[in-house]
Amino acid sequence: MADARFTPQPWGNIHVDLYSTYSMKTITHHGRETAYRRTDRGGNGPVVLFVHGSGATGDLWRGQRSLAERCEVVALDLSGHGESEDVDVSAGYETLAAYATDVVAVARDVGADILVGNSLGGAVVLHVALERGYDPSALVLAGTGAKLAVLDDLLGWLDDDFERAVEFLHADGRLFYDPDETLRTASADAMRSVGQEITRRDFRTCHAFDVRERIGEIETPTLAVYGEHDQLTPPRYHEYLVDELPDAARASIDDAAHLAMLERPAAFNAALERFLDELAANGSV
Repeated sequence: MADARFTPQPWGNIHVDLYSTYSMKTITHHGRETAYRRTDRGGNGPVVLFVHGSGATGDLWRGQRSLAERCEVVALDLSGHGESEDVDVSAGYETLAAYATDVVAVARDVGADILVGNSLGGAVVLHVALERGYDPSALVLAGTGAKLAVLDDLLGWLDDDFERAVEFLHADGRLFYDPDETLRTASADAMRSVGQEITRRDFRTCHAFDVRERIGEIETPTLAVYGEHDQLTPPRYHEYLVDELPDAARASIDDAAHLAMLERPAAFNAALERFLDELAANGSV
């Protein structure tokens, strides 16, 4: 696909620069096409691959494109999301494995050094670290956990009342702490665009995810980053990750909830850059 050049577009407190250019690409693997956005502004740092969560697309990471001044930024659409073809799988392990296959295919195509995952995307990244032969230099787990149980009420609404589920998730303290209405509306519209079937599959896959018995096997340097007001994956989830992973640190983002990368992109990016600096100082990247 051709390069995409954007005029400024508001997404809450995020604005895409007139000169912010990314290329939309696809890779064919296992009988399907997976789409990803690649932003390269000449930075000589590592290649960072971002993995979105439930009911989202790679555009979740638009606020992280500015990191391309120091590293190459890649954000994919998981199967059935955004521009990527879907795959016929059941919710749970089958879906998790399919999404991990998407991530590994793109990671190998772009030579990704660091995997960043939000929520379900974090579960996918953990699955890659535990089950696949891909060995990144570092991981970033954002708004996620070793277990991702979902409220029974929310699972029921995802089955029978999708609009109520969308409204519940976009209430204060869940996906966002205190967003402006432009950000909240844009996020809700994006989830509706992904649709009920895929979003339901995502959350039921989260609900089935549990790697607590194996989390200590991951020796890759890891950053656990979270919004201080996140009710969906609370700070204690990330404290657990840091306690159980052999080489991990954590960072809290003030005045943010589950989607801190959208709500407070500057603070989120600063946390990632500090992590990149530490990795460079240690010779990890």
